Amino acid sequence: LVSLKQLQKDLEEVKELLTKATRKRVRDVLMTEKHKLELEIKNQPPPKPKDVAEEEKLSLGGYTVKINNYGWDQSDKFVKIYISLNGVQKLPSENVQVNFTERSFDLLVKNLNGKNYTMTFNNLMKPISVEGSSRKVKTDMVLVMCRKKREEKWDCLTQVEKESREKEKASYDTSDPSEGLMNLLKKMYAEGDDEIKRTINKAWVESREKQYKGDIPMDI
Repeated sequence: LVSLKQLQKDLEEVKELLTKATRKRVRDVLMTEKHKLELEIKNQPPPKPKDVAEEEKLSLGGYTVKINNYGWDQSDKFVKIYISLNGVQKLPSENVQVNFTERSFDLLVKNLNGKNYTMTFNNLMKPISVEGSSRKVKTDMVLVMCRKKREEKWDCLTQVEKESREKEKASYDTSDPSEGLMNLLKKMYAEGDDEIKRTINKAWVESREKQYKGDIPMDI
């Protein structure tokens, strides 16, 4: 398909040729082409508005880095998330954006040393006040202030973190102490390095040998 820009250039050239043409037949052909081009330009569909998110993405330039490291604490009224970013205080204020919802927030830092930085927290542990939440830019740090809807202690920052902790606790918190110990040892073995695995294996072998010799009456 011919673009609007190309049609406009064709029309300009036809108009220029019309100023130079002297023969009636040539002028008639050019006039016909002129009307045809004008009609085609008029019937061109209007340019589609670009998606806002896509436009924002294009305006960013460079490449985007996902932030994974952060620290957090809380007061009676706020949950505070600390994100370290060298030189962030030198950026224009509009380059550090945080969008809040009742159970999430998104951080976008644009064009910091040629890179863009993003961080997203979904499923916050408890609801927050969008109006009362804000962000502060400090030296080499962004502080995100989430205003608690209720002044109560948060055990975790997100619901996912809470579920993960509960699952981990359940894996070795049983009514049978020996079973809980075994589950804990299995977890340590699965997640440990070679040295930890060798240590656990050695302890297991020694405990079995003691059992066979009758030194201990029960399995561990």
